[in-house]
Amino acid sequence: MATLRNYFLVTPAFRTTLRSAFIHPVSYHHQHPNLSNVIRLLSNRGSRSTREGRHSTTTVRCLFTGIVEEMGRVEELGPSPAGGFDMRISAQVVVDDVKLGDSIAVNGTCLTVTSFSLNDFTVGLAPETLRKTSLAELSSGSAVNLERAVLPSTRMGGHFVQGHVDGTGEIVAKEVEGDSLWVKVRTGPDLLKYVVPKGFIAVDGTSLTVVKVFDDEECFNFMLVAYTQQNVVIPLKKVGQKVNLEVDILGKYVERLVSVGGFRHLS
Repeated sequence: MATLRNYFLVTPAFRTTLRSAFIHPVSYHHQHPNLSNVIRLLSNRGSRSTREGRHSTTTVRCLFTGIVEEMGRVEELGPSPAGGFDMRISAQVVVDDVKLGDSIAVNGTCLTVTSFSLNDFTVGLAPETLRKTSLAELSSGSAVNLERAVLPSTRMGGHFVQGHVDGTGEIVAKEVEGDSLWVKVRTGPDLLKYVVPKGFIAVDGTSLTVVKVFDDEECFNFMLVAYTQQNVVIPLKKVGQKVNLEVDILGKYVERLVSVGGFRHLS
């Protein structure tokens, strides 16, 4: 089966989201009504489009929670008539209120819906997306985690996930304990420095709690309970396969503040 590995397109510019508007979305909206348009832009929920297959070049800013809504299936992937590269995914939940230009996280990667029908949707892929993520390993029939961008009224069940994958990790071990599954992932030191025990990390778009960090092995592990195992793609992957990783954005903000002496201005 053909995969995405050898296809590289024009890289889109991804920008940092305005996270603070979603910390307490309802109260924030009432206290700062002038930001309502910004919130609507970030959540990307405007008037509903007709359910016809069309194409859009809308640039979307988005935010997710890492709570996977459903597992979809890759039905088709290949070059698009416009010269890009498309991936069509069958789904039920996330297409219920989908519109052109909506953001859907596919294995934790924020992608833009370019067309859709009642039972599937299509997204475009760019070269930076293929270089940074594990989506290059997908093929027809692959299962993928799916989550829609949050609404201002969404409950924050996981943590702040931008859908901007920082890099990939490799599954190096899987071990069953009772009805739970231990998973150990190896990644580079550039990402591992942001990973802390009991901290958040998004693995293939799933919000998870790190159990332990193994600095000497450049690894970390986490545990999946029975319910999670049945509703995300991680247990379906084998040792040696890649997973998308997005570290907690709060660690990057702290690093940036320290590097520029920003904490001095907060005292």
